[in-house]
Amino acid sequence: MRHPGPERSARPSAETLSGIGAILSLVLATTVYAVGQTDVPSGAAFSALPPAVALTGTSAAPVGPTTVAVQPAVPTAAPEPPTSTALPPAPPEAAAAPPPSTAAALPLPAESPGNQGAPLAAAAAAPPPPSIGPGLDARLNGIIRTYSGYQLGVALIDLSDGAVHEYGARGKFTAASTGKILAAAAYYRLAETGELSLTEPMGTSTAGLQIRQMIQQSDNDSWALILAAIGDQRLADYAESIGITYDRSYNTLTPAEMARTLSLLYSGQLLSAPDTAELLSYMQNTNLETLIPAALPPDVVVFHKYGLLYGNLHDASILVRGGKAYVFVVYTLGRSPAEMTSRTRVIHLLTRAVTAELFPG
Repeated sequence: MRHPGPERSARPSAETLSGIGAILSLVLATTVYAVGQTDVPSGAAFSALPPAVALTGTSAAPVGPTTVAVQPAVPTAAPEPPTSTALPPAPPEAAAAPPPSTAAALPLPAESPGNQGAPLAAAAAAPPPPSIGPGLDARLNGIIRTYSGYQLGVALIDLSDGAVHEYGARGKFTAASTGKILAAAAYYRLAETGELSLTEPMGTSTAGLQIRQMIQQSDNDSWALILAAIGDQRLADYAESIGITYDRSYNTLTPAEMARTLSLLYSGQLLSAPDTAELLSYMQNTNLETLIPAALPPDVVVFHKYGLLYGNLHDASILVRGGKAYVFVVYTLGRSPAEMTSRTRVIHLLTRAVTAELFPG
């Protein structure tokens, strides 16, 4: 992939220099093949792992919904009003209407001489307001309208309620390397059922190390080996089992389908706790950290997988701070690789809008 050089000027602007850096990072991301095993990331970042995958002797409920499903995609390139879809469990058949909320009402405070009025009881029984509301909807839609020359699709999930919020284009995109998450999850699952093994020889190493290279370094040779071991039909069957229609020949996903996959992964509904923790660890310190991670506040932990192919530039992430966790996916399609720098800036704008609303302060 070739990128045109910057225009000559006597005094390059900071924006130009930033753009050059982003392009160089994107080019390097498609060519770097890191060999050898390094330590799995640990420390502060792993405080963000969901309780379902924390490797301790205690049993904790998973963060996020226990049932989620994605609404069928409606292909369109034009921005549309956001939707919030409560999700039934996989399989792929989605209900015609979202089910009623099953969240329990907040407990009423104990009565005391100073706390006996009906208004207080009513306020205590009311559910908390949604964290993804009209203010964030307006900001995201405004950015998408401003950059309507690109095809932009955004999906957000608050893991405390499991609703999918969609913005912009909702149809299928070429998933590029974000599809590697689906392949990794499928392989881990087949290893858990005994059909495959993480320790079996594969290429110059083992299947487990090839998965690490495929996710953390986005290595396409490793991806090819993993796909060959799984097989197209088993991969399609696995995707269908979690509510996704997927054909490896086309490698297409909607932003909402990618968000659904990450939601199920983080909440511990796809894999065992050790495998979930391992796969999430590979989604940190990757060979391209210039998209969503570059625009995050320093105290927000991110697990992500980017995708870069021809005119497609994507990032699919899980954002965590304190007890709050969200899935945030941005898929973009432009006319040429020359637009990568400007679309990187759009991803940064969307990321800052999301974090300003969801992680204030």
